[in-house]
Amino acid sequence: MMDADTMVLPRLGDAAVEDPWGEDRPRRAAARTATGVPARWRIAAWLVPAVLAGALGAARITASGLSAGELATRQAVTSRWHGLGTALTGDEVALGPYHLLLRGWAALFGAADLALRVPSLLAVVGAAALVGALAARIATPAAGLAAGVIFAVLPTSIRYAQEAQPYALAVFAAVLATWLLVPVLDRPRPRRLVPYAGAVLLLGLCQPVALLLLAGHGWVVLAFRRRDAVRWLAAVALGLLPVAAWYAAGLRDGGHLASGASPGAAVLAATPGDLFGVAALGGVLAGLALFSLPLRYPAAICTAWALVPALGLLALAQVVPVWSAGNLLFTVPAWAVLGGVALTRARAVGALAVPALVALLAAADQLPW
Repeated sequence: MMDADTMVLPRLGDAAVEDPWGEDRPRRAAARTATGVPARWRIAAWLVPAVLAGALGAARITASGLSAGELATRQAVTSRWHGLGTALTGDEVALGPYHLLLRGWAALFGAADLALRVPSLLAVVGAAALVGALAARIATPAAGLAAGVIFAVLPTSIRYAQEAQPYALAVFAAVLATWLLVPVLDRPRPRRLVPYAGAVLLLGLCQPVALLLLAGHGWVVLAFRRRDAVRWLAAVALGLLPVAAWYAAGLRDGGHLASGASPGAAVLAATPGDLFGVAALGGVLAGLALFSLPLRYPAAICTAWALVPALGLLALAQVVPVWSAGNLLFTVPAWAVLGGVALTRARAVGALAVPALVALLAAADQLPW
């Protein structure tokens, strides 16, 4: 006999019970996105942002001359080759891998302004595509399309697509690492962990400070895949060992990995404007992020990506002056994904109005005042 007092409730894992908090990780969300959605929408989620980012980044890419940092890049990639060790000498040790990459690129395509900036443009195009693909994977293709478009029209995306600096490559590596983390969370097998380790290696070589992303990834692993944390740590170690060996040689010569400022009140207040190009865009994306939080699993990955590295850099900056918007640029895609996920919960008018507002603010930032 079973009455209301003795009836045993079915487990959350049973198929008949809906888990309102998504504690069964991404499998249910992945199943929803993999079925019942036309292939053209899944393709549009990454293709439209990629094309848009390419068009916006290529427009007026040579309108301005090389900045001081870009001139230093040109000098580094065109100077006489004295061997691998020279790439690690000097104060900016972190620029060594990027300079080596561009040295090979310049050998093939020359060192004109356009040639030096094309790798950054390609990196932003790839990042925009992966932002759309990531949001589509953890949420829906509609979220992917919205997230990718938001990222593509941000002033900082356009700006760093047109600069011969390593920031765009670091953004691409951060999105790639997070995109590869999602299947690892679902099934942490070697064939998924090894590519993730490669993305960690690329991230560290592009920008050492961006490795703070791993703190966010670690939080997600502990929250959703704790029993496989050792495997994730092994993959991280596999990617970090070459990075550590690379930079250790430069640090022995007195170089440093990152530069910035101490996080005073004025510096912190200027960060949203520096990070998104327009301070108001930071407010818009932060507001959207709040609306995406009830979607527990999709929001958790990108919330950790957006906030944990920033908190880590803030703590580190109390000891070493490393706080800067450039050092946090790799978190911008996370805000775009959170915005895209939130927009899928809005009415159609709101879902169209927000990207239009972002585009309007971005266009206003590009106007000569």
